[in-house]
Amino acid sequence: MRLLFNCAVWVGLGFGAVVWGGETVVYEGKEGPGKGKQIVLIAGDEEYRSEEAMPQLAKILSQRHGFKCTVIFSINAKTGEIDPTVANNNPGLEALDTADLCITSLRFRAWPDEQMKHFADYLNAGKPFIGLRTSTHAFNRLNGTYKWFNGFGKQVMGEGWVNHWGNHKSEATRGVMEAGANGEAILRGVTDVFGTTDVYEAYPAADAKILIRGQVLKGMKADDLPADYTKKRATDKQDQGINQPMMPVAWTREYKGESGKVNKVLCTTMGAASDLPNEGLRRLIVNGAYWATGLEVPASADVSLVGDFKPSMYGFGGFVKGVKPESYELK
Repeated sequence: MRLLFNCAVWVGLGFGAVVWGGETVVYEGKEGPGKGKQIVLIAGDEEYRSEEAMPQLAKILSQRHGFKCTVIFSINAKTGEIDPTVANNNPGLEALDTADLCITSLRFRAWPDEQMKHFADYLNAGKPFIGLRTSTHAFNRLNGTYKWFNGFGKQVMGEGWVNHWGNHKSEATRGVMEAGANGEAILRGVTDVFGTTDVYEAYPAADAKILIRGQVLKGMKADDLPADYTKKRATDKQDQGINQPMMPVAWTREYKGESGKVNKVLCTTMGAASDLPNEGLRRLIVNGAYWATGLEVPASADVSLVGDFKPSMYGFGGFVKGVKPESYELK
């Protein structure tokens, strides 16, 4: 069975190619500014359907912009199926050894040292990082060499898990550009940001540059009115208007690790699969890939979806069972 997982299968396509290795999917980049650069996208959370979101982002980045994209999943070692409840097995992380950018959507992973080493070495090399949604609390129950990664969100991304701020599954998020951030290249062409996920309570590190704040809405539709009530902050139990001020939902910062090298970091607490139908959010992430890899950010990056994309609603226990990585090949 292991031999099957290690056999790469090339699938020729009219508009690109996929290399499937059983446990990962690799989308070869078409022509574009990202040609020659490799992005590794890591899916692994039980709630927000990162196993659906990451392949679509990889397709956009490879087919619209030329990046070679490797998608890594949480895998059930017995069945070879994608299973986000398996917290201790994301095979294929060695792809990070040659990556130019890492994008994660992780939640409370507990990888063994042999897998964790590739991630730690990537960060120690000073390479850029983009974290989506629950990546603020990407790891848990790590021991030994990489124990400090249990605090990864706070240390690297500038914030860890605090609390839900908007009401979960009933109050969506409208993105509002931070005053003074409109000139940031990473926001070029980014408008009308909306997500079905709720706003997280978040207080990014003082050195973070806030790009977008999240307006809590009264309902789950993009045209719903802003919510208007008071809530206690988890940090100090003081009352605050739910949108006064609005919590940050996207920011950049630099992280200097133990190697002394500096990582460029983009964090957004949005990014569930059900958020990605929103063009503005997709453009933020694609722009982030250009920014992180040192490329000129386009005036209006092409973020049109590639193939069918009908994301599942988020929720624990809601992942589609029986799916293997090959299901995400280009069609």
